[in-house]
Amino acid sequence: MEARIKEICQTRVRYGYRRIHVMLQRDGWKVNQKKVRRIYNELGLQLRNKTPKRRVKAKLRDDRQEAVQPNETWAMDFVHDQLATGKKIRVLTVVDTFSRFSPILDPRFSYRGEDVVQSLEKTCAKLGYPKAIRVDQGSEFISRDLDLWAYANNVILDFSRPGKPTDNAYIEAFNGRFRAECLNAHWFLTLDDARQKIEDWRNYYNEVRPHGSIGHKAPISLQNHVGASSPST
Repeated sequence: MEARIKEICQTRVRYGYRRIHVMLQRDGWKVNQKKVRRIYNELGLQLRNKTPKRRVKAKLRDDRQEAVQPNETWAMDFVHDQLATGKKIRVLTVVDTFSRFSPILDPRFSYRGEDVVQSLEKTCAKLGYPKAIRVDQGSEFISRDLDLWAYANNVILDFSRPGKPTDNAYIEAFNGRFRAECLNAHWFLTLDDARQKIEDWRNYYNEVRPHGSIGHKAPISLQNHVGASSPST
């Protein structure tokens, strides 16, 4: 039980013993809240709100390992841009950390937790659910909607530490390429125009563009071994 409590604290860095008790009950542990509080305190996991936040944020999970197959770990983030009219848009970006395949690039004017769930569910219906998704602690990603979706589909939300973009380096690198090769190369006249041009780039990135970190192959070659086309969103 101690190991499980530590794991929860490392992935849910702002959880106190009450929420940990709920998570343990979900896992099937038959334990009362007092015992959870005692173990929590003995392990020195208490939240110290008067201490600078960066000092109390837990480290990444000790068992974090590199993905060894497609759909094992995705990384997710947002990229900001605007239409030619000046109206701002946000693009949900997702990349598979093993194959570098991008399952979805979804531009919208605004995003809430429920919108993230909607986009993910539509994508997972075609590709299947990943085992884990690496995200930062943005409001959309710590939302109740995404938490419930992840729980219902047995997906681990692996949170980065605030101020540590290297904790999610895969999506940072992908976003840089996406901005340089797509966002900075086009004017978007409307949201539909942005969707079409971004989707065209996603298909090119997945199926044609050589990727240095995977032997200059296209990501689709690692995502599946039959060369199927990138599923449309």
